[in-house]
Amino acid sequence: MSTVSVRIPTILRNFTGGESEVKATGATLREVLADLDANHAGISARILDDNGKLRRFVNVYVGDEDVRFADGLDTPTPEGAQVSVIPAVAGG
Repeated sequence: MSTVSVRIPTILRNFTGGESEVKATGATLREVLADLDANHAGISARILDDNGKLRRFVNVYVGDEDVRFADGLDTPTPEGAQVSVIPAVAGG
C-alpha cells in the first residue's frame, strides 16, 4: 500500500480543515480516494458522482498524468506520488 500526497483545491479545503495537501494511502486512485474520504468525511462525494465515477468537472492527476487518459480510478498510485484534484474552470 502506497502513501501519496493529495493536493486539495481551495473549494474542498473545508473537508481537510483548511489543509492544501494531505496524505492518503492506496495502490490505486480508487483506494486513495476511499482513504481520503475515511479521514475527511464527505470529500469523495465532491470528487465522485452517484455512480462512483469521477465528476465531469473535476480533473484528477497522478503525477503529471490525467487519469481520464490513463486507467481512471484504477490508475496506480506509486509510493510518494502526487495526486492533484483540480476543479475544471468554466469560462467564455
